[in-house]
Amino acid sequence: MPDQKVSGRSSGFNPQNRFEEITVVPSDDDNRFFPDEGREQRKVETKFFVDTSRTVLAKNDSPDVPFTYSLNPYRGCEHGCIYCYARPSHEYLGFSSGLDFETKIMVKQDAPRLLCEIFMKKSWKPQVVALAGNTDCYQPAERKLRLTRECLDVFLEFRNPVGIVTKNFLITRDLDILAELAQLNLVSVILSVTSLSQDLTRKMEPRTSSPAKKLEAIEMLSKSSIPVGVLVAPVIPGLTDEEIPAILRETSSRGARFASMQMMRLPFAVKDLFVDWLRREYPDRENRVVSRLKQVQRGKLSSYEFGERMKGSGETAKAIHQLFRASCRKYHLNEEEVELSTEMFRRPSGAQIEIF
Repeated sequence: MPDQKVSGRSSGFNPQNRFEEITVVPSDDDNRFFPDEGREQRKVETKFFVDTSRTVLAKNDSPDVPFTYSLNPYRGCEHGCIYCYARPSHEYLGFSSGLDFETKIMVKQDAPRLLCEIFMKKSWKPQVVALAGNTDCYQPAERKLRLTRECLDVFLEFRNPVGIVTKNFLITRDLDILAELAQLNLVSVILSVTSLSQDLTRKMEPRTSSPAKKLEAIEMLSKSSIPVGVLVAPVIPGLTDEEIPAILRETSSRGARFASMQMMRLPFAVKDLFVDWLRREYPDRENRVVSRLKQVQRGKLSSYEFGERMKGSGETAKAIHQLFRASCRKYHLNEEEVELSTEMFRRPSGAQIEIF
């Protein structure tokens, strides 16, 4: 139900699953969901489910995505970023893109073993695998479940390169194994930074690390000689685009070596969730943000055109990209290319592999 505040969550409701004909919508007077006093205190607890998938690598064929295979130990993400393009993927599981996406998390307990089995196959050709790509591999559950760390052990054992994207300071827990991978030129890390504003971040991506902790993580990774960069994403016209120079300045000063950006797009139910959030949290900016977003997405809230959907089009998008490129030059980002090695790949003996 739109326009409801849920404690610690960015979504206010569960939009209907586009694959389901029936949906349940609680009424305003249902005290099980909406207490008579203090709607602001409504809470929805996170639940975890075992994901019994028999394969762990997802193959990508989109020309907009710079990798072929990705690994996501978790489906759904407790970070709860209101703009997340991965939200609609939860609908394939029978859930909703809204609160379900950030409170019903599928856990691939067998991810390390399944990854090991893939690498053992003679048909596997060593190449960079994206760790994350859909949901964050360092979301809160990873602190206890440690599936991402166990997968990193597999990457190191087989000497297969891996690229990581995250919004969470928790990645610094694994500095030891990341440093080992870096010594062999087998890893690069990207911290995704949407805004440097603590207030905006808390509202927009409530369970990610604070901007200050993301900057600290970049500095710690850099000091450990781990190639680290920043992804300014999503750039939200009318809300965060003006922060591009500051984000690149701060991340560069902490040791980031490369940078990229993505324009915000709002596929399927994400557009309803985001507009509802915007109306709730920043009503004075709603018209401006929606208008500017349509300027970069062919008059819609999301473009589905390959080559444009993550970059945007039109004069507004062109100006944003020019600002980004100028800022990269000013702060000495992207002056060298990071290319990971596939030449060290190996298949350990059966005795060694039993630990997995």
